[in-house]
Amino acid sequence: MFNHYFFGGEAAHEICRKFLHQEKGEGVILVTDPPFGGLVEPLAFSFKKLIAAWREVQGEDHSSKDLPIFWIFPYFFESRILEFFPGFSMMDYQVDYDNHALYKHGRTGRKQSPVRIFTNISPSMIVLPVEEGYRFCSVCQRYVSSGNQHCDICNSCTSKDGRRWNHCFLCKKCVKPSWIHCNTCNRCALPGHTCDRAKTSCFICDEAGHKRSTCPNLSVAERACQADRKRRLKKNKIKMDNVKRPSVKHATFPRKKIKKKKNTLAC
Repeated sequence: MFNHYFFGGEAAHEICRKFLHQEKGEGVILVTDPPFGGLVEPLAFSFKKLIAAWREVQGEDHSSKDLPIFWIFPYFFESRILEFFPGFSMMDYQVDYDNHALYKHGRTGRKQSPVRIFTNISPSMIVLPVEEGYRFCSVCQRYVSSGNQHCDICNSCTSKDGRRWNHCFLCKKCVKPSWIHCNTCNRCALPGHTCDRAKTSCFICDEAGHKRSTCPNLSVAERACQADRKRRLKKNKIKMDNVKRPSVKHATFPRKKIKKKKNTLAC
């Protein structure tokens, strides 16, 4: 998936090519749900290879057509995805997983899943279920989350996480409701942030303000494994400190003195 490699060799590659070319590619849709820890760039490389293979049977009249794609990925990777696919748009539909401890509905999961669907299909053609909390915005001409209110200044439904975002006139964009504008940083951020902090981003969600170990999007299982690993390392260190190492006495051997004989010359 990440490097367009077929483990079945050329035979598997030919099966994929025939599938993309059947009925001249009509009705083919690429639906992908890759691991969230994967980099966007190698994924985009593989998808562009599949798009190029699909276009081989489209002809010159349809050379500008794109293979319909549904890319399931967290919303905080939107800027990276749009960097490689500017024609993509993010849907408001929140994707949940029944077998995931974090991204599922219920007592053990999050209240709102950060997983979304990125697609090159026009949002006006996609209908989201009203009974699950989605509504149609007549201005944007697309379905959005019920909490995603239209901003007249931005002329768009700007929320990414389902909550109603507030417009900041200084930043000239809508921001999360928990953020306030900081005159020192000249941007909106959380109230308790440190202004002179190093401008580094998280390895998982690509957002500033925290490290990978404290990322809110880190899975519960992985966080528990990290905590258990730290406890075991600390316990082993205490054991090693309490162990008395036996003293080793080095044996010494006296150096043997050799008398030098006087050289005598025979006359």
